Amino acid sequence: MSENTLKPQVNKLLAALPTSDYERLIPHLKLVSLPTRQVIYEPGEPITEVYFPQNAVVSIVTIMEDGSTVEVGIVSNEGMVGIPVILGGNTTTTKAFVQVAGAGMQMDADILKTEFNRGGAIQKLLLRYVRAIYTELTQGCACNRLHTLEERLARWLLTVSDRFESDDFPLTQEFIAQMLGVRRSGVTVAASTLSRAGMIRYQRGQISILKREDLEATSCECYQVIQNEFTRLLGNQARRVGVARRRHRR
Repeated sequence: MSENTLKPQVNKLLAALPTSDYERLIPHLKLVSLPTRQVIYEPGEPITEVYFPQNAVVSIVTIMEDGSTVEVGIVSNEGMVGIPVILGGNTTTTKAFVQVAGAGMQMDADILKTEFNRGGAIQKLLLRYVRAIYTELTQGCACNRLHTLEERLARWLLTVSDRFESDDFPLTQEFIAQMLGVRRSGVTVAASTLSRAGMIRYQRGQISILKREDLEATSCECYQVIQNEFTRLLGNQARRVGVARRRHRR
């Protein structure tokens, strides 16, 4: 694997590690392709590898007995997929699969567990990441119960945009409905409202955010709460890319 392949800045969690810690991980990191819909792990099955996405976006979903699903987490280059392996277990009740295709760094789960148990910078960083994810989960529960579908859709689109680091990304309304745990007809109505207001453009499975500031204003407060917590806990590697893009365009 070439030196350029292993540039730590590609995944922001890896980039936040001290050089010595990152170099210790290099022999165990493997660059892999992550195609759309690839399953990373299934509920109840052992998690044998963890992933540090580069430009791929991975959804963590809960599946009910009737087959319905709702997204409970989303991971891209700000984090890692496979958190349960450092929390005392190697299985989980959720499913992880690739939402937007890309690449990522794969690592044996047992090796990461060993590195985590050494303590030091790796352990501290991953624990801060877990705290940020905890905020995302708890805020998401409140959001799903208390806020309108239009507000939730705006928050979710902003989050996907941040993780994908682009205002344009491929998503179908059927997929969005599955992730939000609602009917497709509800997503159609909410997306049409945002589209008529000029905030987004949706066509042929492609969504473009046209007026990000207006979309942020439409979103509930949960988007900013989660974003602020990631910034507080993870500093420079937090996902404030939306702000950066706006400044760049100016």
